[in-house]
Amino acid sequence: MLTSIVFTVLFTLLKLFTWAIILSAIVSTLIAFNVLDTRNRMVWTIADFLYRVTEPAMRPIRAVLPNFGGVDLSPLVVLLLLQLVVAPVLVELQNGLRYGVWQPLF
Repeated sequence: MLTSIVFTVLFTLLKLFTWAIILSAIVSTLIAFNVLDTRNRMVWTIADFLYRVTEPAMRPIRAVLPNFGGVDLSPLVVLLLLQLVVAPVLVELQNGLRYGVWQPLF
């Protein structure tokens, strides 16, 4: 019962973080093309919140990726890591704790 609640919260946080990364990439692109003006207090607040939430995950990826000229591929890499590494590990951990059976990931 408790493990079900914990993993439901973890999966919900994972989905929210995924959406935060997508929104952060969209907002930063719109700011870069001057569609959104950061002098607007609401735009700045939303952009700052998304930056503070997503930057700790994207900063190490940016340090490793080569410079692609003005294109930032770190959100794509983080999303791929979340979907291909973190989510399957959480599912296997949940199944292992729930049923007592550990299956190989691959």
